[in-house]
Amino acid sequence: MDFFFDGFISREVLNNFLSRAVTHCGIGEDNSLASSTFEDDIRMLKNEGAKFIGRASYVWDSTDDERHFRIAKERAERAHEVDPDFILQACVFECIQKSFVNSVQIPAWVFEAFGLDVEDRYFSYENMVFENGRYINQWGKDSSVEDINRLESRLWIYYRACSYIRAGFEGIHFGQVHLIGAEDEGFHYFKEVIGMIRDYAKQHARRHYVLCDAHTHGISVDGVSLFDYNCFPIRLKEVIDKPMECICEEGYLDSLFARSAAGVSPSGWAADSMPFIVEFDNFGRDRARGVPNHESHFAWGYDEITWFALLRDDARAEFLRYIDQWVNERYPEGWVQMPSRRIMTESLKRTYASQTLTADRVAELAPVEYITAYAKYEDSYDIYRWYYSANRPSDGCPYGFGDEDVIKELFASRGCTEKT
Repeated sequence: MDFFFDGFISREVLNNFLSRAVTHCGIGEDNSLASSTFEDDIRMLKNEGAKFIGRASYVWDSTDDERHFRIAKERAERAHEVDPDFILQACVFECIQKSFVNSVQIPAWVFEAFGLDVEDRYFSYENMVFENGRYINQWGKDSSVEDINRLESRLWIYYRACSYIRAGFEGIHFGQVHLIGAEDEGFHYFKEVIGMIRDYAKQHARRHYVLCDAHTHGISVDGVSLFDYNCFPIRLKEVIDKPMECICEEGYLDSLFARSAAGVSPSGWAADSMPFIVEFDNFGRDRARGVPNHESHFAWGYDEITWFALLRDDARAEFLRYIDQWVNERYPEGWVQMPSRRIMTESLKRTYASQTLTADRVAELAPVEYITAYAKYEDSYDIYRWYYSANRPSDGCPYGFGDEDVIKELFASRGCTEKT
């Protein structure tokens, strides 16, 4: 497979990367948490043949920003030692937290990029929120959606995206752009800031290009797609009389299937339907868990990654094979972003047998891996944890779900650059 690009990306190479996409939070940092199984993570990604590492670093709430980008850079460098072809994706989400935003100083290069006088000041949360009150406190007190129409928001988005590019990331996911751009008529402000980010990448990115995407069925401005490809949650449909069983279906709720818009890519090629990926999303849980509801986005009361993690080991493998085949047979340029590491909305138990893993090591993992409890029984452990990890269970990742082999199998089936 061809994974070469520099300055632009061809349709063929883009699809090659998307065909080997995973969601793996915490290669850099997931909020203020950096995966403590990092070396085993990159071993797994290399072993699987993964090439596009989605959501590898991001901030949703708050963090020490200087440390965040330092860790992102250090880990990107190490990941690229293992495989220089890896595209690591970072996220700039539809969430600004007042205490965090107001603690980050605006670098001179951000002012200069916008043709503004350099000031010695911090970002201003008040100057980012919607002036009419829309989406204020959307995610809790002093946690809102930024308004792209406001200059301060564009400074913020540019700063974060370009800082990830400086750290070695070549993909940016912009989250729910229809919230951030709710009052951006024609998405012209989004076009401006993403254009500036792309210009920055031409000078500073590893391969002089940055792949941009968001949760959308497609947005075109002046005849050109705003994003390189489209991305959306799967939108699993429950099988009513079969508890915990789900299927995919065109037209179900707001799913992306058969709805990825046509467009001209930022690299210049045209498509009747833009390439897309569907991911196992995380967004919470319903009060009525275990109950099917075709009018909600939940799958048996759970978000998609938690539903998936709750399945038996054999059922998870079966579903990955099912959804991979279902998408591949219908969409020549549609791909499943395989689950790799992501936070869940339940603390699930994994049992791991080992004569060499020490209780001290498990206790050391607990604060950074959302381990809520663990118990040792002679040579085995019960570990309760909020994260799903596809890793093969080992001392390097004792709570792995063991799905890396089926993901490797599915990636290995991509033996040519075009589907037949």
